[in-house]
Amino acid sequence: MAPSAMEHAMDEDRFNMEVRKFLKQVGVTSQREIEKVVRSGKVQGTALKVRMTLTAENAPLEHVVEDTIEFGPRQR
Repeated sequence: MAPSAMEHAMDEDRFNMEVRKFLKQVGVTSQREIEKVVRSGKVQGTALKVRMTLTAENAPLEHVVEDTIEFGPRQR
């Protein structure tokens, strides 16, 4: 299978660096926001149900990640 013109034009190293930079920014800022809301005492219960949706303006991209972050005392 021959590579497409887009694959020839893409710089893999640059692409990987840009993706990592974006993900680092998302991770750091998201962690700060989660910590802020939990520490504010405004979360009902002892777990935070979170959802992150990744979209792009110029591509058919929609990726959803959902999870529950427990922060109450550990059950023994």
